[in-house]
Amino acid sequence: MVVAFIVIPLVELMTSPSISSLWEGLKDKEVVRSIRLSVYTAGSAALISFLFGTPLAYLLARHEFKGKRILEGVIDLPIVIPHPVVGIAILGVAGREHWIGQILGELGIRMLGSVTGIITVLTFVGIPFYIHSAKTGFESVSPRLEKVSRSLGASMLSTFLRITFPLAWRSMLSGIVMCSARAISEFGAVVVVAYHPMTAPVLIYERFEGYGLKYSQPVAVWLVLVCLALFFILRILAIKKAEES
Repeated sequence: MVVAFIVIPLVELMTSPSISSLWEGLKDKEVVRSIRLSVYTAGSAALISFLFGTPLAYLLARHEFKGKRILEGVIDLPIVIPHPVVGIAILGVAGREHWIGQILGELGIRMLGSVTGIITVLTFVGIPFYIHSAKTGFESVSPRLEKVSRSLGASMLSTFLRITFPLAWRSMLSGIVMCSARAISEFGAVVVVAYHPMTAPVLIYERFEGYGLKYSQPVAVWLVLVCLALFFILRILAIKKAEES
């Protein structure tokens, strides 16, 4: 029953549009533009999560300190907060009345109705998934290997690049894929911060509201195909990781 509950709606979605409507959707510049924007912003969010989340994930995996559980709880907050609230919260901070918003304004950085705003909210909702996956990967690497490397004169950075990263990279890559997949499907926070330019989920919503189910389905199918590609990459990585362990 559970499998049917998941599979039947997806199968119906994928089989309802005709081949011609899917092809027309692919030729629609607005559809292609929205999917490209979704992929670009989700990829940017994953890259930011990798750059800033990796040191934090390593810290959580290797060290015990006062307030660690609180910090882990804070990292999980974007998962449980309703995502329209995320958009409103970010706009509140980036507004002209807030000091952060004033600094951003002086730097010429605009959140409302911009690609920067989209990337910001996608990073917010996606980064917990990367941090958790990377943390799991770092925990799987024996600290003894790092200690041996450090005792032989290697620096902390050299030890990370030569020992830790090669052993944990698959988990880190899985985290990047999970972050991208979560970000590419985000609607609630994005529609608050930037209705335009339109990402694919926002375009699907607009076409459903304006023209009905028939005209929104082809865009939805193409977005699902992109998400499925990310899902299969994740599953392949998980299988290879299981085979190596």
